[in-house]
Amino acid sequence: MTLTGKNIVLGLTGGIACYKAAELARGLVKAGASVQVVMTEAARHFITPVTMQALSGRPVYTDQWDSRISNNMAHIDLTRHADAILIAPCSADFMRKLVHGAADDLLSTLCLARPSTLPLLVAPAMNVEMWDNPATQRNVAQLYADGVTRLGPAAGEQACGETGLGRMLEPEQLLQALEAFFSPKLLQGKRVLMTAGPTFEPIDPVRGITNLSSGKMGYALARAAHAAGADVTLVSGPTALAAPAGVRLIAVTTAREMHEAVMQNVPQQDIFIAVAAVADWRVAAVSQQKIKKQDKDTPTLSFEHNPDILATVAALSSPPYCVGFAAESEHLIEHGTAKRKKKNIPLLVGNIGHQTFGKDENELVLFDEQGHHALPRASKEALAITLVAEIAERISKRISSK
Repeated sequence: MTLTGKNIVLGLTGGIACYKAAELARGLVKAGASVQVVMTEAARHFITPVTMQALSGRPVYTDQWDSRISNNMAHIDLTRHADAILIAPCSADFMRKLVHGAADDLLSTLCLARPSTLPLLVAPAMNVEMWDNPATQRNVAQLYADGVTRLGPAAGEQACGETGLGRMLEPEQLLQALEAFFSPKLLQGKRVLMTAGPTFEPIDPVRGITNLSSGKMGYALARAAHAAGADVTLVSGPTALAAPAGVRLIAVTTAREMHEAVMQNVPQQDIFIAVAAVADWRVAAVSQQKIKKQDKDTPTLSFEHNPDILATVAALSSPPYCVGFAAESEHLIEHGTAKRKKKNIPLLVGNIGHQTFGKDENELVLFDEQGHHALPRASKEALAITLVAEIAERISKRISSK
């Protein structure tokens, strides 16, 4: 994990989103990070230091005159061994303080006194009108110019009842963003187009044909590619998964929609990774009304082939580096070897689909020109990181051999 051993100063400012900071602190600790919480007075109106201390496992600091540090210089000592400062939630008022170099409480003084090499990240959280206010937007622009990394905000329903931009990212999204921030940038500057999830082929307005793919492997790979520095576009069939932070998501339903989205976006891409479990066939004549159940008669469905997205991309005159996925039910080595050759792609990733669909773990076999080798069973998140490293190494060797 990229957060193992990292020292994170987690700053909380006033806002209802402080409840998310509790889950974020828990997630950081679970990911192997050491978390030092610093809270403003306003933050203490929404969540207690006792709660944050229990979740972080460390004393919480709220006062710049705290005597628990022998030299009374908490604003200096708390950052000197940190790997990053994350302000989550970061209020509109605290962004103003950062822009103007205010130092009227421990957290603002700590940020002002941080070493120039220490990253500062903020996760804004506020009402939509506050976010849209020109004063806030000027401060956002200045923070960007000052090298502060902004995570969010997201759009959605807010505690005040209004809807729009201003929601703090969810704890899981912030964890993903931090992992991306610290990950080795093996794909820096690369543009990656991916597919993920199942497709759904309608039979009538209420029925359809699909498969058991959850999209977990594809979404994990999208996160890992983004964490490695890539500009990632993810074309996804219907899933129950949240969009990966920092990834452009294009939602589709059918195989033909996925094919169209891929072909529209594939020009200028460096890498294409076809993870989606795309339906090979579709119903030739989709009923416009629900097919009614008959007492004895069983409807007969005629099928026709869907476009082969991976083969189409691989056959382009100047294709990106293509990586395919193959979910088999038996004879994985035989079928995987044959499929890679048939698709004419440099790398194919195979697994036994019914053993991994919907699960959090996977076991993969990589097929290339030299043969095949297995990646041991692990979480899909861990395998995604390994796959990104494999792809980056292969691309590097291909470039150096030219």
